Amino acid sequence: MMLGVIQQVALIPVFLHYWSSDILAAWLVVYAIGNLVPIADCGLQFRAINRFLAFKSSVDCDGRTARLFAAMLRIYLGLAGVLVVLVLVGTRLLSPSVAGLYRARGLYGRAVNLQSIGMLVGQVVQLIAIIATGSLLAVIVAYVVTQMAVAVYFMADARRLFPFLRGVRVKLSMRWIIGQFQYAAPFAVAGAAELALLNIPVLLVSALVSDRVAVAQWGLTRVVAGLLRTLCIQTTLPLAAELGHDHAVGLRERLRSLYARGSVFVTLLASVVVSGLLPFWPDFFALWTHGAVPYDPVLAITLLIGTAAVAPSILALGYSNYSNRGDLLVRTKGLQLAVFLVLSVVLIQRIGPLGAAIAIIASDLLIQFGLLGIVILRQTLQRPFQHVAVLVMLMVTVTLCGWGLGTAIRALLPWTGLLRFVAECVLWLGIAGLVASPLASARLRGELIAKIPN
Repeated sequence: MMLGVIQQVALIPVFLHYWSSDILAAWLVVYAIGNLVPIADCGLQFRAINRFLAFKSSVDCDGRTARLFAAMLRIYLGLAGVLVVLVLVGTRLLSPSVAGLYRARGLYGRAVNLQSIGMLVGQVVQLIAIIATGSLLAVIVAYVVTQMAVAVYFMADARRLFPFLRGVRVKLSMRWIIGQFQYAAPFAVAGAAELALLNIPVLLVSALVSDRVAVAQWGLTRVVAGLLRTLCIQTTLPLAAELGHDHAVGLRERLRSLYARGSVFVTLLASVVVSGLLPFWPDFFALWTHGAVPYDPVLAITLLIGTAAVAPSILALGYSNYSNRGDLLVRTKGLQLAVFLVLSVVLIQRIGPLGAAIAIIASDLLIQFGLLGIVILRQTLQRPFQHVAVLVMLMVTVTLCGWGLGTAIRALLPWTGLLRFVAECVLWLGIAGLVASPLASARLRGELIAKIPN
């Protein structure tokens, strides 16, 4: 998450030093397009993850895993080759379902570390490229090359880490290959819809709004909402893998308890972050952009509060992927994408970037939370609606208290510029930490957890 903040936040002032807001808007569009490339995965990763998890309770787990891995790897290599031929210059090579194997085997942290090292190296190379050349193309090349290097290293590291993958021979029939794509298709549609919902808004605003400054304003404001959503996704990924394991081996009570605690945790995390961002984001935005891009408070508040409101459904989405609920995913995410596209086309032309924000939040609340999230809660928990009530109460209380505290701090502190912003953040964190300090007691935490409806 820290490296993600560096990529999407800390590098922006450097880019603005060398580029105009027009070129920055172009980079944000290119970055969004690059994030759409994993759609070419065709859902194979989640298909592989569900099979890896299913093997955990079967005879010859390692042998079956190795054979599926070898077969899927050949499909991935063929798919990558076709994409290279079709596109000629791809923006990113897809790593095969290696990362899925790390998740299923309890080594999720190692995969994250490898990806983080790749991100850090990529960011250093991007800085060197922009300082040395000032070229948008040079920054893009630096970004792409490091992604390709990480993908190659993953393939080598997996064989070293899992010796049973070595020397496995498999014979693939065209019927079997087609079958994998068929089983993976629901996950492909759902994954494509999720990536599209994260990145297409930038492209739509760029296409439908003629004011380039407004496009840059939208792209930069969308960054903070995207980081909040990414924080929730990264938090739920290891939880979803554990939930998928419990689902696969039939540990129902453990599954129910973990889901209830995980849902409260991601809601609390999103609410705390938003309660701190709402009062101080205007000051940071002015420092961040050197005043070159105006701040839109309505746009920022809409995106932040809306993203926090759908945080619990992100856990439901992750768990659906890891529990082989392809049919539910394809129905809900496909419907959500359709709702978003209709609303965005209508609203962006009338009210500009704010229309895109409203379309995103409305589709999230109506479909991902109101449909997918509720279905998963009803299938998983014994008291789903009491659980939702607790989540709503927690979200409203934490957000309003943190926002009110930040507003009071801003009104009381003197100074201006960076000194004021740092003082605001330090004071807010200190008071918030003091208020939360009773949670350091294991006994109190246990009592609170016992009261969570599950």
